[in-house]
Amino acid sequence: MTAEPDVPPGHGARRADQRPLIERIGLAAIAVVVVGLFGAISLAALAGGEIFLGAMAGIGALMTLWAAATSVRRG
Repeated sequence: MTAEPDVPPGHGARRADQRPLIERIGLAAIAVVVVGLFGAISLAALAGGEIFLGAMAGIGALMTLWAAATSVRRG
């Protein structure tokens, strides 16, 4: 048996777990800053010859960017 999510009166068909657009944009902005930090670490590590660290930081940047885009799109 599944329970319907609580939707307060006056909020239309908005799901209880859906974030407002401004909050999603704010979280995405924070994620973009983190992506920049991961990217800087990746570039510095690759420039210093640390291939594994550079690759892992690059993957972290891509994963953070993907999570931010998914969060903004999905709500």
